[in-house]
Amino acid sequence: MGRVTARRMPAWLALAAAAGIGVMTAVQARINGQLGVRLEDGFVAALVSFGSGLVVLIALSGLLPSGRAGFGRLIAGVRTRGIPWWMLAGGAAGALTVATQGLAVGIIGVSLFTVGVVAGQTVSGLLLDRAGFGPAGVVAVTVPRLVGGALALIAVSIALAGDGLAGIPIWMALLPVLAGAGIAWQQATNGRLRQRVGTPLIATLVNFTGGTLLLALATVVHVAVTGAPAPFPADPWLYVGGVIGVVYIAVGAVVVQHTGVLLLGLGTVVGQLVTSLVLDVVWPAPAGPGLMQALAMVVVALVSVVVAAVPWKRWRRP
Repeated sequence: MGRVTARRMPAWLALAAAAGIGVMTAVQARINGQLGVRLEDGFVAALVSFGSGLVVLIALSGLLPSGRAGFGRLIAGVRTRGIPWWMLAGGAAGALTVATQGLAVGIIGVSLFTVGVVAGQTVSGLLLDRAGFGPAGVVAVTVPRLVGGALALIAVSIALAGDGLAGIPIWMALLPVLAGAGIAWQQATNGRLRQRVGTPLIATLVNFTGGTLLLALATVVHVAVTGAPAPFPADPWLYVGGVIGVVYIAVGAVVVQHTGVLLLGLGTVVGQLVTSLVLDVVWPAPAGPGLMQALAMVVVALVSVVVAAVPWKRWRRP
């Protein structure tokens, strides 16, 4: 089955879109984290977020001609095996990310969650680009990209220095790292699926369908073991996380073709870190790095994106 090609996006616009994804991700994380705190159950909060996004996507896919056409290409691709099964598995990473938000962000804050995601995304993005897994194909490992990735890891080390993890269970620090690795893989997978179906809408629908099914299964098991969650809060804003996820996953499926996995991840990280810093200042969580640590982390991450984006082709390795 042939690929549907797209016009080249200007570099500045692709990076701005990547940063916008980061802004939305940070806002979504704080909303889902707060819903998890109010429900006293991160799994139920994650299921609510993903399930609401799935409802929106089903409606859009049925109403829009591009959605119906893309769904037809999806069915045809699966039937003829032009779309392999692993292209349908991006929802697993999305489910892990949203579950981590619901379980941890309300306790550790958005900044500490984000730096864990940075570590996973940076390492995974470099490996995926080098392996040619993303829709852009093999992206050469250059000195600027390596330095940018190293600086992103330095930003992580700044955030974790001192008393940032004091009193926090170790799994709350490890889950965001796993989620970050999954996000890089999800972006690459959704980008390739988008090429096959011709629209990010259906690629996002596949993501949310798989993620909702996995979260539903996890929630049933969790509730059976721990009991029912607290009553659902009446505040409407606590339920918009799914819609935000629909938007940023669809944007990511488009942008990754123009940036590669690593650069998309770094641009996203900048948006996440800046927004996380603002959110943690105006809406602090019980735990997390101090203001000066978070500020230093943001500055280093910004430098990492600038370095990675500079087209120093003379440094390119064969």
